[in-house]
Amino acid sequence: MAAKSNPTQTRLDSDVKTPSTVAPGDAPHDTTDPSEVAHTVTPQPSAEALAAGTVNGVLPGKPIEAKAGVAEKDQRIETYPATRPDGSVVTVTHNLDTGETSVS
Repeated sequence: MAAKSNPTQTRLDSDVKTPSTVAPGDAPHDTTDPSEVAHTVTPQPSAEALAAGTVNGVLPGKPIEAKAGVAEKDQRIETYPATRPDGSVVTVTHNLDTGETSVS
């Protein structure tokens, strides 16, 4: 699951026999990289993986290509009032195309 070269970020790998190497706190995610695509496969655990109790059950697919940016004037933005726990009213603005959210 996690690339063995970077233990701080969970990335896909193509080994479905050895114990998985998910970075601490990332389980049960197969990857924390939004550009990676995981495809579920039948694991083939080795004796070592069976003893460890974990094995990679996904393989990397074709990476997601970056989308061309949506022109700012064409972006879909929603704005709505929300009440904070202290009772103050704020305005939440959420860009549906970029995922960016702000509170004012």
